[in-house]
Amino acid sequence: MPPLFILFDEGAAAVFSTDTVFVVGVTLIAELPELGHLNRRKIAALVGVSPINRDSGTLRGRRTIAGGHTTVRAAIYMAALVASRANSVIAAYYTKLRAAGKTGKQTLVACMRRLVVILNAILRDRKPWHLA
Repeated sequence: MPPLFILFDEGAAAVFSTDTVFVVGVTLIAELPELGHLNRRKIAALVGVSPINRDSGTLRGRRTIAGGHTTVRAAIYMAALVASRANSVIAAYYTKLRAAGKTGKQTLVACMRRLVVILNAILRDRKPWHLA
């Protein structure tokens, strides 16, 4: 039997060229058909990893993430957790944010957003990801 990603289009095969786990790739393909068709801000908001402000008048509240596809966000969380240690690009970004004084959760959510943006660009351009 051929690998599962052969059953999808060439865009799906490009997603599996990254360091994401097979289950994460299948979850993204199945649960997020908009991947590759929206810009980076909209896809991050759709997944639920964009910061939402809680401001009122002159009061400036904390930025939190909310909404979006919870199954996709859970899958991206695990992929970002692994990528922050194993993927050289995401790990360097994680280290840079930690050195800037961000907390562990803040940096992990930022890595989640970066991973979603990278995967969106892969599907948009229909090219496998290569370290630059």
